Amino acid sequence: MIPDRFAPVLEELSEIGEMFRASGHRLYLVGGSVRDLLSGHTDTNLDFDATTDARPEQIKRLLSGWSDALWTQGERFGTIGARKGDRVYEITTHRAEAYHADTRKPDVEFSDDIEADLSRRDFTINAMALEVTSDSPTLVDPFGGAADLLTRTLRTPLDPEISFSDDPLRMMRAARFIARLGMEPVPELVDAVRNMRDRLTIVSAERIRDELDKLIVVDSPTAGLWFLVETGLADHFLPELPAMRLENDPIHRHKDVLTHTLAVIENVRPDAHREFDFRITRLAALFHDVGKPATRGFVEGKGTTFHMHDIKGAKMTRKRLAALRYSNEDNDAITELVRLHLRFHTYEMGWTDAAVRRYVNDAGPLLAELNVLTRCDCTTRNERKAARLARRMDELEERIVELAAREELEAIRPEMDGTAVMEHLGIPAGPAVGRAMKFLLEIRLDEGIIGDDEIRRRLDAWWATSRADLGH
Repeated sequence: MIPDRFAPVLEELSEIGEMFRASGHRLYLVGGSVRDLLSGHTDTNLDFDATTDARPEQIKRLLSGWSDALWTQGERFGTIGARKGDRVYEITTHRAEAYHADTRKPDVEFSDDIEADLSRRDFTINAMALEVTSDSPTLVDPFGGAADLLTRTLRTPLDPEISFSDDPLRMMRAARFIARLGMEPVPELVDAVRNMRDRLTIVSAERIRDELDKLIVVDSPTAGLWFLVETGLADHFLPELPAMRLENDPIHRHKDVLTHTLAVIENVRPDAHREFDFRITRLAALFHDVGKPATRGFVEGKGTTFHMHDIKGAKMTRKRLAALRYSNEDNDAITELVRLHLRFHTYEMGWTDAAVRRYVNDAGPLLAELNVLTRCDCTTRNERKAARLARRMDELEERIVELAAREELEAIRPEMDGTAVMEHLGIPAGPAVGRAMKFLLEIRLDEGIIGDDEIRRRLDAWWATSRADLGH
């Protein structure tokens, strides 16, 4: 029996289903949408992916007079896209593909058999289809996906070696389903991943990046990340992750930096009372301690150690994100959060006005993300220490609000702009103006707004002692 929660979806598909049925073709809702409907995971918009025995030309003819828009970029792979109102459909001819061993590009072979199509899908829980052109909705489940979904068993329809050879990214995708749905992979799947992990090298960096993004934003990604480490997959695209395993943290004295890192990722949660970029903050949590194994044994003063970890970690993060083809915008934000994530701990003397201004100025547009990451970086089991850190963070955020009411904290800048400096000192644009602006910014951060007369007096005094060194 089809559960009642399918009713709205079936009603929406009734019109397009009748069109295909009238033309003598079958149409099936397939893949993740069927899985999510069966499991009750329908809190997000379902993808309306369908498969049919109709060929691409026939699909186009059926949809062209019905849809509001049609696109054919995937036609050579059998996929036609359409939009009707706000709903997007992707309809693909049944496929029975064969892949070459050294590439991800398939030889596309169309099929009339739904079971042949389902056999080529990644996991049994995604190898189910719901026919919407039959007299009553019919679940097609030749590989026991519904039972596996119920028992949370992760298997492949065919032998895992065949499935992962077809598309090695499926090995990474297994990590996402382990994390998102609490699936337990069967031993032969785990063995196949360990034996075939080197095949991930033929997958593009962009596809690996997109899969990592999908994993990092699931509610609890820890089990999936452990799977990537323990099977050796992470060695190929994120070697910094296994490098943290069993590595001692010389600052916070965590016995295992990787375990700490995963705890920090889990701590980053959506917050209805705080606006921040969840994906960027989760990725920053993933990378925030990558510099610690690289600075092993560095035992100078605490502030210097913080700085060394920040700088090394930021460099490593930037390099890795570039290799994974993250956008410059993403790379800059994540790298900056890694560089700044210990900044909070350098303010030991309390949150003076100057300390608050410097912290806010350093964070810039990433202030909300940095505050969330800083809070989540506290994973100590010492309740007194945790409470003390939480109080300090509360005090900081209260001081930011308090000072922001008096000053423009979100746009801290020198009290004079560059044009005013040039006019006052009678100098042209050049390095001297930049040095003067840096001097004025330090005054702004330390003392706030001191007034036009006083700031000009200070600028004159600085210029009197600096102009010779600057060639004036």
